[in-house]
Amino acid sequence: MNNIKILILEDNTIVGFDIKRSVEALGYEVTKCVTTYNEALNAQEQNPADIAIMDIDLGKYSKDGIETAKDIQKIKFTPIIFLTAFSDNETMQKAINGDFIATYITKPYNRESIAPAILVAKSRLRNTDLLNNNLITLKNNYIFDKNKELLYYQNEPIKLSKQERKLFSLLIAAKGNIVDFENIEYEIWPDGPVSDSSLRTLLYRIRNKVNSEIIETVQSFGCRINIK
Repeated sequence: MNNIKILILEDNTIVGFDIKRSVEALGYEVTKCVTTYNEALNAQEQNPADIAIMDIDLGKYSKDGIETAKDIQKIKFTPIIFLTAFSDNETMQKAINGDFIATYITKPYNRESIAPAILVAKSRLRNTDLLNNNLITLKNNYIFDKNKELLYYQNEPIKLSKQERKLFSLLIAAKGNIVDFENIEYEIWPDGPVSDSSLRTLLYRIRNKVNSEIIETVQSFGCRINIK
């Protein structure tokens, strides 16, 4: 399952449901499938999506997809995949001018166009996170998301326990400097003393999941993480 959540805004409920099925078949979570500007903003406030797929023309009773996309950015930066039947230059120029647009799909669309469009949007999302210093690139091209405490390798998440996430966050906060064993134990097990084997076991579990060069142990002193 991909850790990317997607909002769908399409005023035609049949088309919207078909897009939803296509997105879910690719392994993504759909936060909501909505039909209007107000529903889209409410959905994004209640359960923020990472990417949105939205029609430009939402009918006369709703603001259009371009205005919706602009206002969604006020809640959270969200790369937009526009669905459009428009071919006139003015409409397309308005859509392209937004720095939030990832790509667009022309209607009538085919299901095969959904997957590559999402990949483009994910790349846009990743580049933005890198600019915001949310993503840290580690040795051997592992990536750690500081905000979400998620570790990725080749765009696939690696499942970490709560203690494993804490250790990654602690070492990354040290920016590659050594963190002594006493400090590590206090941060990860704040409720009391732990056995000598607890940290060794934690490191062993991590090294079974990732390349052993990611976290370096400095004998009798502490650990450091290898940031690229």
